[in-house]
Amino acid sequence: MDKFVIRGGRPLRGTVKISGAKNASLALMPATLLASGKYELRNTPDLRDVSTMARLLQTMGVTLERNGDSLLVNTFRVNKFEAPYEHVKKMRASIYVLGPLIARYGRAKVSLPGGCAWGPRPVDLHLEGLRKLGAKIELERGYIIAKARHLKGARISFKISSVGATGNILMAAVLAKGTTRIENAAVEPEITNLAEFLVSMGAKIDGIGTNVLEVEGSDALHLANIDTIPDRIEAGTMLVAAALCGGKIKIEQCNPLHLSAVIARLEDAGAKIKTGETSIEIQAPKEIKPVDVSTAIYPGFPTDMQAQWIALMTVAKGSSTVTDTIYFDRFNHVPELVRLGADIEMNENMAVIRGVKKLKGAKVMSTDLRASAALIVAALRAQGETEVLRVYHLDRGYEAIEKKLQGLGAEIRREKGEEF
Repeated sequence: MDKFVIRGGRPLRGTVKISGAKNASLALMPATLLASGKYELRNTPDLRDVSTMARLLQTMGVTLERNGDSLLVNTFRVNKFEAPYEHVKKMRASIYVLGPLIARYGRAKVSLPGGCAWGPRPVDLHLEGLRKLGAKIELERGYIIAKARHLKGARISFKISSVGATGNILMAAVLAKGTTRIENAAVEPEITNLAEFLVSMGAKIDGIGTNVLEVEGSDALHLANIDTIPDRIEAGTMLVAAALCGGKIKIEQCNPLHLSAVIARLEDAGAKIKTGETSIEIQAPKEIKPVDVSTAIYPGFPTDMQAQWIALMTVAKGSSTVTDTIYFDRFNHVPELVRLGADIEMNENMAVIRGVKKLKGAKVMSTDLRASAALIVAALRAQGETEVLRVYHLDRGYEAIEKKLQGLGAEIRREKGEEF
């Protein structure tokens, strides 16, 4: 297992380009199952999760080829409608194949998903929505067995807003007979990106970008190409790193509108920020002010930035709180930040952070994707040397992050790590 060795205390300066969005790619790739053809998914990041999805699709007969930052996908020879455990256990987003398979081929066998080690994230919303569309679903020995001769439009109102369930039901509904109305739909940019891709394939979707989607089912879709949106969480992580380490950086190939909540909180913390159409410049604050944050569904402060924000607040001048209202137990990074000298106390789903004057390097362990990012940015600020173990978590969602940080002046290198 690889590790990162980081010597902190160097300000970040320069320009960095943001890769395509992981969470958008993981929806766009299985959407190609909805029609036979050769697709070009431009701006697709080269990530472990993308590779996992590619291998899963390959087991179904899909061929994939990378051409620069584009992923070329050929779905002419889909001949298997199963997502086996050995692939799905690695990534929860594998369940995205369920909707397209049942809609296009009338059957699917998909293993119950795995992914990050923290917290239960049940698939009930996906299954309830598909049942309302007319699918017969059974759970058998760890697999979802779904069948439907014809899906039929229905009114689906989610109890809670779910990005995954919205994407899955949307992909199923575009080939269902009649009209489907999805209420309390997720409005995250990744869902908008997926909906726009489906429309380019011939789907009829109203309300894109709102929490009510109306879908008029089509008899068939056709191939199309799409540009994957920039990864807003990677951009947010880079902004926090710059604010934490000092200096001034420019982030290019991003969408500032997707980061409005993060940008507002950074300004509250004292950072000076200037936005362009596809760029963000940040001047780090001389003194980081404490800012309370509570996560919320988009366009609120993203839960995927919670860990990085806690890292920033560890050296703020004063106390702050970070509350996660989305995932109550997503705080595995806290004990590792404490190893770096942070003063953090947990109270259920709220972290109370008392800013310290300095962090000190230590050996820490990644436990999930965003926890890894928090440890990296904290290590960039810490005095001395930090080893961040198990960075394979980070490779799931950040493309060549050590090279991008090196380009900004960070002293970070990848080495072979310890076995566990």
